[in-house]
Amino acid sequence: MCSTKTLQAAVTCDICKCTVLTKKRTLPFSSCPFPSSSYEEKHTTMGEVELSCLAYAKMYLHASQFPRCSVNGLLLSSSPAGAASCITDCVPLLHSHLSLAPITQLALTQVDVWCSQTQQRIVGYYQANACVSDSSPTPCALKIAEKIFEQCNNAVLLMIDGEKMFPGCRVPPIVMYERKDARWALKDKHTIMLRQWEETCSIVNQLFSSGDQTLLVDFDSHLDDITKDWTNQKLNAKIMELISPANGNV
Repeated sequence: MCSTKTLQAAVTCDICKCTVLTKKRTLPFSSCPFPSSSYEEKHTTMGEVELSCLAYAKMYLHASQFPRCSVNGLLLSSSPAGAASCITDCVPLLHSHLSLAPITQLALTQVDVWCSQTQQRIVGYYQANACVSDSSPTPCALKIAEKIFEQCNNAVLLMIDGEKMFPGCRVPPIVMYERKDARWALKDKHTIMLRQWEETCSIVNQLFSSGDQTLLVDFDSHLDDITKDWTNQKLNAKIMELISPANGNV
């Protein structure tokens, strides 16, 4: 079962200056949870998006770790603002109550600070729905993606297709959307690149075989035990170790 946590937090949003103080996770997703300092400067370049092995593997592990829950997270890039879009990493956020503003705001504020310290930018959002047959964006996903788009004109919304999450799948189990003509539209699959797909699948399989998928920590789990590292440095190191002999640079 997905658990509900009790905490108290007062956070001010850099965009709308709203402050939320809560002790219970009972508020609807109504307050703006998005700080702005680590979001990409707005520009008009639209086109190809490259998804790294590291980012894909962590999203896949996140969805697999909580198969009966909806999960979400942020997509990051370490490339300069204005450069071609390359999603180099992701931060797994929640596996319960995705639509609650206070907990989302708390998580995003901490991710924002960390990104500014590590020269990364928030360039998108991912989500996997609890119902594996449903990969359509929820109102919560659209709202979060819209807020990211306000600061990043080439932001993407990535939905994980649960029906394609099985060993040997010949195509990435993802559906990507871009903001176009005032709405979120399916992105041309020919503009989405995941280099050396077979090697990436092999790395994910190795993580499961070795039991290293348990290294993944999302922000929800960090709130249960603050000694757990939501930046996933151990898992990142393991994935990079597997990447090197596989193909040098995925």
